Amino acid sequence: MSEKRVLLIVGGGIAAYKALELTRLLRKAGVGVRPILTKAGAEFVTPLSLSALAEDKVYTELFSLTDEAEMGHIQLSRSADLVVVAPATADLMAKAAHGLAGDLAATTLLATDKPVLMAPAMNVRMWAHPATRRNLATLKADGVLFVGPDEGAMACGEYGPGRMAEPAAIFAAVMAALDGGGRPLAGRRAVITAGPTAEPIDPVRFLSNRSSGKQGYAIAAALAALGAEVTLVSGPTALPAPAGVTRVDVETARQMLAACEAALPADIAVCVAAVADWRPETTGTGKIKKGAGGPPVISLVENPDILATLSKAAHRPRLVIGFAAETDQVEAYAQAKLARKGCDWIVANDVSIAGTMGGDDNAVAIVSGAGIERWVRMAKGEVARRLAARIAQEFQ
Repeated sequence: MSEKRVLLIVGGGIAAYKALELTRLLRKAGVGVRPILTKAGAEFVTPLSLSALAEDKVYTELFSLTDEAEMGHIQLSRSADLVVVAPATADLMAKAAHGLAGDLAATTLLATDKPVLMAPAMNVRMWAHPATRRNLATLKADGVLFVGPDEGAMACGEYGPGRMAEPAAIFAAVMAALDGGGRPLAGRRAVITAGPTAEPIDPVRFLSNRSSGKQGYAIAAALAALGAEVTLVSGPTALPAPAGVTRVDVETARQMLAACEAALPADIAVCVAAVADWRPETTGTGKIKKGAGGPPVISLVENPDILATLSKAAHRPRLVIGFAAETDQVEAYAQAKLARKGCDWIVANDVSIAGTMGGDDNAVAIVSGAGIERWVRMAKGEVARRLAARIAQEFQ
């Protein structure tokens, strides 16, 4: 990477401080960084700090006689292998989507002939606004790559999607873009399961669990960002479908298995869903009423094993990954599950830790025939991006 160069546009927002760490990571990897600091960005980080970490001049003005004499903005826009916008504010995304060129950053984005990678950062309501969604769709259609945003607490006190991805995740996306055009899984098909299943007892009651679907949805989005054609088979959740992903909604384990089999053949299967192991043997046609005889006796039967079925399918995906949510002896149970199911990897996590099941963070271990790789606790979005990067390596 010593000959690779990144043009880094730093937009305005509290997340601009992450651009400093991103710059440090890139320089440590031998990637050259030439920064453009917007006027709003300079409210949060200084040109001096950015210049010191980048070991290069910081460009700020479109109509600077000195900068234009040294390197005109057209040449600047084409001086790197990749243009990275971090943070990509709603304003910068809107300017890029509509081809505006009123400042150096916007003009650079309009004039560049290089790939562009954006790391959005904004308030949750701004991210969800129809105008931003339209701009996002336009930019993606134009070939702009995206990393994030994550879901989490924001400096404004609100919570939700819009938080800028962590520097390590952006760094990984930059390296992937520099190394493989940003879409190393282009042409590959992936099937992801996510969320809980709901097994009906009667028309108003069901057996289920606390899974939110957040980890599975994040993995689907991360694989799509790397170019995969993703089918997300989802149990009942309140989450929106990730951009560029085909979602199939199901309720029961049997419906989930049928949807997965219908999505084959595929190259990748990642079974993240918390599938109910058992279901009621019979389902009441009407609401079961209280009676003098006490609570009803519900006989359970075993549900189909989706992970084992996909691992042994006639059109078995080349890479089959399962998840093991455990409360004790996590790695031992994961190793046993790997051998029993016939899959390639098990992603093990301890759901007894507060904030894991239904929360926003996860600490996982990748269990495979090669051994156990333990990851520190991080946001589920970052777990997803790292796992997607690992999956991409299997197809290189």
